[in-house]
Amino acid sequence: MTTLHILAAGSLRGVWPDLMTAFHHLSGLTTDTHFGPAGLLRQRIEQGEHCDLFASANLQHPATLLQRGLAMHTGKFAANSLCLTARRDVVTENDTWLSLLQRDDLRLATSTPLSDPSGDYTWQLFDNIEQVYPGCGERLKQHARQLVGGVDSLAVPTGELAAQWLIDHQHADLFIGYASYAPRLINHPHLQVLSIPEPFNIQAEYGWATFTHSANPLAAFLSTTAARAILQQHGFS
Repeated sequence: MTTLHILAAGSLRGVWPDLMTAFHHLSGLTTDTHFGPAGLLRQRIEQGEHCDLFASANLQHPATLLQRGLAMHTGKFAANSLCLTARRDVVTENDTWLSLLQRDDLRLATSTPLSDPSGDYTWQLFDNIEQVYPGCGERLKQHARQLVGGVDSLAVPTGELAAQWLIDHQHADLFIGYASYAPRLINHPHLQVLSIPEPFNIQAEYGWATFTHSANPLAAFLSTTAARAILQQHGFS
């Protein structure tokens, strides 16, 4: 029996098992998935690593692989946004998501731009803040600690969420990450999750790239009503 080899963005780790279970029931095909920051996964593919399908947290990486003649087809299948997670005991009654980011006494952690799309989206958020509050977005870029998603980043244990782990282990007081994690963070007694409103927040679009004909059924499945329902259950739009 054919086993599809998949490289998938780390932010899909929570939803992917449910997706693959549903896919297996429909198709009978089995899958083997390795997760990591999408930018680093793209580099592995460019360096010759084999996979049947690559699931990225942005559309740019699949498009690049297609342009370079490495991928056969691309498409998009999900969307996400950002949220701010804070240590609950540092949040005052008058604090908002933006006032917390502006506090010099709090350590802000993010993912690593270029290596991890979450970092790229966070930098886009900072650009959006800069347009409304000149100087604030640029200061945040200087202030932010890029602690996860890079080649030499801290190793967040498997099964742990970066926001929770970094704050619990006193590496940071604040973390900007994907809103799809919010349902798993909001019940933590020592954390507070704050939404980031429009027009500041970003739209993260998830895409796939196929490298073999064997992956076509999986690519098609990711756009089905069943897949969308599973994605929505896990906080994706």
